[in-house]
Amino acid sequence: MAQPPMSTTPAVAAAAAAAPPLLSEPWGVPLSDGRLWAKDPSVVRFGERYLMYFTVHPAPGDERSGLRVGIAASSDLRSWELLARMQPTGEYDARGLAAPGAVVIDGVVHLFYQSYGTGARDAICHASSTDGVTFTSDASNPVFRPSGEWNCGRAIDADVIVDGDRLLLAWATRDPDMRTQMVGTAEADLDSAFSRQDWRDLSLAGPALTPELDWELECIEAPALVRSKSGLVMFYAGGYNNDPQQIGYATSNDGVNWTRGSAEPFMTNGKPGTWNSSESGHPGVLTDADGRTYLFFQGNDTGGRTNLLAATEILWDDGGRPRLRTATR
Repeated sequence: MAQPPMSTTPAVAAAAAAAPPLLSEPWGVPLSDGRLWAKDPSVVRFGERYLMYFTVHPAPGDERSGLRVGIAASSDLRSWELLARMQPTGEYDARGLAAPGAVVIDGVVHLFYQSYGTGARDAICHASSTDGVTFTSDASNPVFRPSGEWNCGRAIDADVIVDGDRLLLAWATRDPDMRTQMVGTAEADLDSAFSRQDWRDLSLAGPALTPELDWELECIEAPALVRSKSGLVMFYAGGYNNDPQQIGYATSNDGVNWTRGSAEPFMTNGKPGTWNSSESGHPGVLTDADGRTYLFFQGNDTGGRTNLLAATEILWDDGGRPRLRTATR
């Protein structure tokens, strides 16, 4: 059953009324009963096409349960073709794999995804590919779990960005009671293998972001990293799925300390009757070869029975602050 809409401030209500234009109709993968379902998008440009990595259910006839990482391709960011589903490769992801974050480095796609279905033991795994479709798993998987007494040791929702001579990893975790979701960061040398021994936890003392605003409720998750004139920018999801989940952003000079860009959501869930009235969540950011920036996100109007992926464009002001493209600009 869909959750009732949250009460909103006038500013949030106005933002919801001015929904950004989408690149195309929201897209999902058909389930056996005809519902469309896809979540957690991460998109890269690889050669002459775009590849999207996302969470999907197993293929019809697959007797193994658990979620999968789907791979879809597009030539224009508007129409997508499902190419493959990644399968578990070890005991660590035998119950499922999900929520990928991808980056292309020297012609290789490095994919960071979470194991799924083991609660506090879920962790970040790594695989690489020279064609973007066929992946080789890291022998040291899982490659990252957080340390520190403030969290439960879980790591999910990976995203990565090349930042100088390092690869910066953002991830979500929960407090020791598994109640509150928060975000942390880690780094590895860019010339490393990104294996377990290569990562340095940057959030040992505490989270990079924890829910504080009313609309964030008990959850900040799904970090999505990009760089602008203002430094590093992290888009994130506030609120658990369909609470509703909405998207905010924060900025940082070092990848460790983060400051919210606004007290209001950057993107709200849609108004009643729209396709994303239950949520606009789990952002992913693509900076294209021409410098344009696109925000991918999931949404639905069914309280989570269906899930669709969509994209819109982000514009930047002279100070490097983001705003959503409107229908007229």
